[in-house]
Amino acid sequence: MPHFISKQQEEAIIHAIRDAESQTSGEVRVHIQKKLAGPVLQEAQKVFFKLNMHQTRQRNGVLFFISPENRQFAVLGDQGINEVVPSHFWEDIRDLLREHFRQGLVSEGISAAVRMVGEKLHAYFPVQTENPNELSDDISFGEED
Repeated sequence: MPHFISKQQEEAIIHAIRDAESQTSGEVRVHIQKKLAGPVLQEAQKVFFKLNMHQTRQRNGVLFFISPENRQFAVLGDQGINEVVPSHFWEDIRDLLREHFRQGLVSEGISAAVRMVGEKLHAYFPVQTENPNELSDDISFGEED
């Protein structure tokens, strides 16, 4: 996906993921899928399982799924998160992303939302003495159609 985000923007997002994960035992992934084969939430759920995000010890993985060509995104949290966070938790993150995207600040929005997740998850999943990085911090990219 060479034209959606630059290498520098990709590195900034990865840095934001590492910052977020330094505040929480939660795990964050970003996936960019050029085109959707179905509804965005359904596609995001497939990727969530494909990336083994449901296999973290505390079930506290968060996926940012972005489809630039379709101008859609989804933010999914695993079962452990959804059992403890308030109902507006995901709405705040969605609204932050949406506002940045409207302004054309895509990578900045992703980075800001990732950091917000880290801050918010800190209250529910603080950093443990042993805090292994259970999932890759790299951005994953879907196949181009």
